[in-house]
Amino acid sequence: MKIERLLSIVILLLKRNRIQAKELADLYEVSIRTIYRDIEAISLAGIPVVTYQGAGGGIGLMEGYRLDRSILTDHDIKDIVMGLQSLSSSLGGPNVSRLLHKFESIIPESEKEQFSVRTTQFIVDHSGWGNQAVQEAKLIKVKEAMSQACTLAFTYRNAEGTRTERNVEPHTLVLKGQQWFVYAYCPDREQFRLFKLSRMSEPVVTETSFTRRDLSYEVLPWNEGRMTPSRDVQPFTLQFNRNSKHLAEDWFGVEALTEQEEGIYTVSVPFPEDAWLYGFILSLGPDVIVKEPAHLRDKIYQMALRIASNYEAGQEF
Repeated sequence: MKIERLLSIVILLLKRNRIQAKELADLYEVSIRTIYRDIEAISLAGIPVVTYQGAGGGIGLMEGYRLDRSILTDHDIKDIVMGLQSLSSSLGGPNVSRLLHKFESIIPESEKEQFSVRTTQFIVDHSGWGNQAVQEAKLIKVKEAMSQACTLAFTYRNAEGTRTERNVEPHTLVLKGQQWFVYAYCPDREQFRLFKLSRMSEPVVTETSFTRRDLSYEVLPWNEGRMTPSRDVQPFTLQFNRNSKHLAEDWFGVEALTEQEEGIYTVSVPFPEDAWLYGFILSLGPDVIVKEPAHLRDKIYQMALRIASNYEAGQEF
């Protein structure tokens, strides 16, 4: 990601007098042209970067320049490191970890113990519990396609199981609700679409380049209430007993529970009614039932009967 690279270059220039553009390009695995664009961005931010010509030349900071530590307070640095730790858990890869170590290296030795305590008081870990190798491999492909501005080809299966071959222009990676999505322009549909990473398979970075399109952050589809039209959202009520109360608290929060009688609780929430909702309700187990609406209660009942029939003696698909 560009912001990681810019911060890393600044820290590197603070530690070294001069460095060759080619060395920076090799270090961050980008072109020399990209490095010069980064240097221009750093200069526009007010940090005096100087390019020295001839033998022994390279890129460095103006003689005598030091980054004013008052720009970043101790709390600022703590928050940045915590943010990088969170980013490292979700995106992975060596670049974020390398930047994290470099940023931590500017902390004076006498303050490192206290700084370590402050940055481990609050940890955000977006990674899943199981093996994340497949997801990480997909993320690497998507990031590669975005950084090179090349289209991404993959096989996609939607929520109904329909399989299609896609070749899209990836613009943004979105982590929402512990799920990764790729926001990309689809030439076949002639519009931006949101693709769930877990439904993508065999992603390939093509040699076809594209020009990044302007995005309006006021109409991005992952904003609250925009993933699904409001007309598709239906209120429903679930009933939990004392054995399943913890599930209600985990999913909906303690405040959402209403105690109807001793050991019986209800939760009323709006959700779009689709295959995901049916699977979610069934996953809550036998200590949870649908109270309302009646048609959803009947739907879950019929699905439960079908599941039970699959386990009857001798039953095969």
